Amino acid sequence: MTYLASLNGASIDGGLYHWFITRAQNAPHWFDNLISFYASYGLGLFALMMIWCWWRARAARDSTAMAMALAVPVAVVLAYVANDIVKSVFDEARPCQVITSPATIQPCPGVGDWAFPSNHSAIAAAAAAALWMISRKLGVIATLAALVMGFSRIWVGAHYPHDVLVGLVVGAVVAVPSMLLAKRYGPPLVVRLESGFLRPLLTA
Repeated sequence: MTYLASLNGASIDGGLYHWFITRAQNAPHWFDNLISFYASYGLGLFALMMIWCWWRARAARDSTAMAMALAVPVAVVLAYVANDIVKSVFDEARPCQVITSPATIQPCPGVGDWAFPSNHSAIAAAAAAALWMISRKLGVIATLAALVMGFSRIWVGAHYPHDVLVGLVVGAVVAVPSMLLAKRYGPPLVVRLESGFLRPLLTA
């Protein structure tokens, strides 16, 4: 693939990135381990929230609620695809490949694994925006979790702050219209599916 732009991330907010990884080097070991674990596996928390929404919609026997619940993972996938398209346009090297001191608390991804925008942040933001449109309380939790995800990706040295910010924006921008379309057009499809072999998954 031919890349259309070469992005020098260090010139944007390399100093702020360096501040974060320096704090990470000086932080307590237990804190770094906790943030590192969340940076790697925290997206599973959003999966659990999606399952909870589906289970609640199934118990409610509400076609609109079920359509919205089923649309959340779809919105997340669409956000990931959109973010990956943006990423394919820019060949921004990972910050840990450019700013090599101090060492990051996670191994640096290899050359060719581009940094901009952050896929983790886009996925987290898409899930948070979609969940917010189902439940404000759950949306608040998911939004906080998405912000922590973005922070964690900087803390472990995988992304510049602008990578995370743009990833969050891409995720939210894709998820909101996806959920609105699901709310408008999804319920009739759910009703039709309830008459088939998927009924046990759609209604209690």
